[in-house]
Amino acid sequence: MAHTRTRLHHLHDGETLDSKAKTGISLHCHTQFSKENLDFLPHYADRVPLIAYFWRREYNLYREREQRDIDFDTAYWTPPLTPQIVYSSEKQQIENAGLKPIVSITDHDCIDANLDVNAAHPSEEAPISMEWTVPFDRGFFHIGVHNLPPQSAHAITAQLLEYTFDPTLHSTQKLNELFQILEEIPDVLVVLNHPLWDIEMVGQTLHDALLTDFLKIHGRWIHALEVNGFRKWSENKATINLAESIGKPVVAGGDRHGCRPNTVINISKCSTFGEYADEIRTSDRNEIALMPQYERPLCSRQLESASEILREYTNLPEGRQCWMQRMFFDTGEGYGLRSISEIGMINGPIWMRAAIRTFAILGSPPLAVLFRFVRRKADRVPFEFEDPHLELTEVEEIPGKLSSETAL
Repeated sequence: MAHTRTRLHHLHDGETLDSKAKTGISLHCHTQFSKENLDFLPHYADRVPLIAYFWRREYNLYREREQRDIDFDTAYWTPPLTPQIVYSSEKQQIENAGLKPIVSITDHDCIDANLDVNAAHPSEEAPISMEWTVPFDRGFFHIGVHNLPPQSAHAITAQLLEYTFDPTLHSTQKLNELFQILEEIPDVLVVLNHPLWDIEMVGQTLHDALLTDFLKIHGRWIHALEVNGFRKWSENKATINLAESIGKPVVAGGDRHGCRPNTVINISKCSTFGEYADEIRTSDRNEIALMPQYERPLCSRQLESASEILREYTNLPEGRQCWMQRMFFDTGEGYGLRSISEIGMINGPIWMRAAIRTFAILGSPPLAVLFRFVRRKADRVPFEFEDPHLELTEVEEIPGKLSSETAL
């Protein structure tokens, strides 16, 4: 399959992009305002041998003592960094690549970070955006909604979040009405983030079925699918092929939660985000640059990010310096959601302390070489992208289930 909508560039250390484009657009990054679900924690805690031992012991002791399970459905954590720090680091990376920067922060179901950045940098372009959680059937999808109009951003956000959190509104008709509101704003870009990731943990087969149905019903409102900086290369290749099969372009979203800038960005000759959104919506073309860090094994980068998320930061505002102040649970005692520090833990659970030390060691850049030996060949990032042909992998069954009439 020859890809006519996507052009890829692999930026290497010491190179710049100014000969290829004018502007670098960083999409999909998270700040302290992003509430990240913790319902995944038991699933992953059981998969790391040392951490799993302490985790199971702590969990069993809690159940014996409290006579109930820990409620992970409502629990959440927040990334450590402020909007200003995230915005500045994204800008700096793009400027170092020789381009004019545009940074679109997308916290989960929240535009507060963008409003903070706009207030601090009124002369710069910082789109008002968010990652919108869209319930769908037995699962949900994350939609990047970029560049809401400042004068109506609050009102539109309220409508979108009302749908997210009120199950009585969940219907095909209502969701189409909300998508149509976004479609009628020419400068807005609507992206289906990490489409192939089984983020609901319902199983890949069921997730693929939900994705197929979602694209059949609502695909006409989606302007692009996302190549994600924290997903493996084989999955991103499959996303590119899926997008090509249903007539959509792809855009790059870094999905950072820690301290490192996004590992993938978009590049364009456009001057404003509105021009860039129009380019994606009308020309169905995009250029993506993979930054040098993306070539590093994903597992190594994920562990490093986890270490950054759980690290203590003395330079952050009081009340957010320690990871225990950024993680919230409902203990079932009638107090509602409280941080771990409010619950009275001084050092945190033993299994969590073990996790922090393990992540810090395994996620250190010098140990990245160890993960290169176990990385699958399909996940090795090509050194160059002179050949636009990418073999379809992992999602062969999805394009066949989508007709051009329903997907576009």
